[in-house]
Amino acid sequence: MQSATAVTSHHSDDTDLDFMALVGTLLDHKWLIGGISIAFMALGAAYSVLTPPIYQATALVQVEPKKGDMLGFSDVGSLLGKESPTVTEIELIRSRITIGTAVDNLNLDLDVKPKRFPLLGDFIARRFKPTEQEAVAAPWLGLSSFAWGGEELKFSELRLPTKLLGQELTLTAGNGGSFTLSDQDEAVLLEGQVGRAYDSNGIKLRVEQLRANPGATFSVVRSPRLSTILRYQKLLDVAERGKESGIIGLALESPRPADAIQVLNEVARIYVRQNIDRTSAEAAQSLAFLKGQLPQVRKDVEQAEAALNQFQIRNKTIDISLEAKAILDQIVALDASISELKMQQAEIERKFTPQHPVYRALLTQLAELTERQNELAKKVESLPTTQQELLSLTRDLKVSTEIYTLLLNKYQELDVMRAGTVGNVRLIDTADVDLRSPVRPQKALIIVIATLLGAFIAIALVMFRKALNRGVTNPNDLEKLGLPVYAAIPFSTIQKELDQKTFRKDQLGGARLLAMTHPSDPAIEGLRSLRTSLHFAMLEAANNRLMISGPSPQVGKTFVSANLAAVVAHSGQRVLLVDVDMRKGYLHKVFGVSVENGLSDVLAKNCELTAAIHHTAVDNLHFLGRGQVPPNPSELLMHANFSAFLEQVSALYDLVILDTPPFLAVTDATIVGRQSGTNLIVARFEVNSVREVELTMRRYQQSGIELKGAIFNGIEKRSSAKYGYGAYSYYNYDYKSDSV
Repeated sequence: MQSATAVTSHHSDDTDLDFMALVGTLLDHKWLIGGISIAFMALGAAYSVLTPPIYQATALVQVEPKKGDMLGFSDVGSLLGKESPTVTEIELIRSRITIGTAVDNLNLDLDVKPKRFPLLGDFIARRFKPTEQEAVAAPWLGLSSFAWGGEELKFSELRLPTKLLGQELTLTAGNGGSFTLSDQDEAVLLEGQVGRAYDSNGIKLRVEQLRANPGATFSVVRSPRLSTILRYQKLLDVAERGKESGIIGLALESPRPADAIQVLNEVARIYVRQNIDRTSAEAAQSLAFLKGQLPQVRKDVEQAEAALNQFQIRNKTIDISLEAKAILDQIVALDASISELKMQQAEIERKFTPQHPVYRALLTQLAELTERQNELAKKVESLPTTQQELLSLTRDLKVSTEIYTLLLNKYQELDVMRAGTVGNVRLIDTADVDLRSPVRPQKALIIVIATLLGAFIAIALVMFRKALNRGVTNPNDLEKLGLPVYAAIPFSTIQKELDQKTFRKDQLGGARLLAMTHPSDPAIEGLRSLRTSLHFAMLEAANNRLMISGPSPQVGKTFVSANLAAVVAHSGQRVLLVDVDMRKGYLHKVFGVSVENGLSDVLAKNCELTAAIHHTAVDNLHFLGRGQVPPNPSELLMHANFSAFLEQVSALYDLVILDTPPFLAVTDATIVGRQSGTNLIVARFEVNSVREVELTMRRYQQSGIELKGAIFNGIEKRSSAKYGYGAYSYYNYDYKSDSV
């Protein structure tokens, strides 16, 4: 149990460390993340300002449920539980016949727009304020081909051949009301004058109004009618406001609010007009049906009346008994209902098939009434014969009279409805637009989204760079390879400033040496720690020579070599610093001496050793530069002269520090390392990878050279390394930068 608990605790600690390392990485790159986020926020703000605003026009239409069919079929339809009539009306509004009529009436298939300057043109045009009527903005920077505000182009007629439909044509304004119409290939189709009609090559055109600077261009597109209808069907938003409320809301978005209002009002007007026409047509059809039924019903009334009179005369006016009268009233009511339903059946048969639910519901009602009628007929059979006959004749007269009266009233009602042309829909609110609140772009939302997007991209970039950067950030990673770390040297911003300065060639003595200018710098304190470690490490060394190299360039080995030499010299030892990098060494620049008379010259016997060694401003520290760049540096180092040189200087000084080229780049360090008692490499924070250091160690081993340890250079203060090596410091010093 204790073991399981320990494993769980260890896993939890690792998770916490990984999370804190992730947070620390983000904090380390907070300026990059903040900068990218601010840049995206600025782009979002620019987009929201430069994008033309989109306005929404809205209108309201009320759909009233029909108060029954033209012939009173509401009772039959109500049995079916029919859905809200607004569902059908919404589809009628969006139908091609409604939208297509609006397209034809308003020429919506013709799109005319002035050509603006990219990105900024619309923004400038929206802020143009004309100083006089029909004034247009003057061209900016002489760019007269663009429209800068106030331009207008209207066609009273424009018909194009089929091959030009959907293509973008260009109309260029000329002087004195002239214009030129050209196609996509800039071929001139027509040249004309405002107000004149033209018919040429299948193009019928008449420009009603053209207001623009000479040279300004307009985009003219005549789209196919069906394409325009389909486009407006997508743009038009039609929905019921509230469930079964009968209120339909219409909305249309457009960058031109006046056009949106015009289109929406036209669609609403056409829809209301169609509803009225449809109601009037239904009334006319029902009137024609009733007109054909009324003469026959009137004839039936007259025949029933005559038969009753003859019976009463023949039987000397017999009155109906109270019992027979009660039965008569019931029979008359049933007969009237059955007759009305049969007339409805005749009307329904013209509209629906026998399988339709409305038709089947009507048959069900007829069956129920007929069954009740049969029951009353049995009661009539129990009456005396005379009473039966009188009841039958009276029933025929009353039923015929009631049906005739009903049909006559219905006829008059339908005639009034047809004449009044009133439908079951009406326009409640005409289209309007709130010009102060465009629906798009939503500036605040766009800026927030752009900022979040920028932050996300910045974080992803930081994580990607971290994934690609396999550089060592913790000395423990080196020690796991079996390579002791003798010192961890913090990054020095002061040294970076010194490197960026320019000095005169005759300025001598540690002008750029950090150990001289800022001896309390944390980096120098790290080198003092290295001096102590080397004192004990070199006790068993074969000689007093210390070679400092590195896996690759730009790791700071020259910085370490020079300042370590100064720190050791301060302890009273005589130190000689030798720049063995005869290819690209620059120690002579650090000490401000000439490159002439250096190591290459000594090895080539071009000068004496005493003439090549330079005294520095640091007591006990002497320096030997690289000299002139030789054509064969490796051969010079392999020559016996180099071994003799090392023997000679080793006898003269307590410590000889050899600054060599990168170990993996050239073989110079291998040659020098075989004659050095102590060999160290410099690994740079976030520069050298573990694999690179491991390869360097293998090369040392293959060359038979003992690698004593490593110097971990350029450690930066990182939040991600808060819980790692170097989290604590004893210096009242703030350092942060990118490189030494």
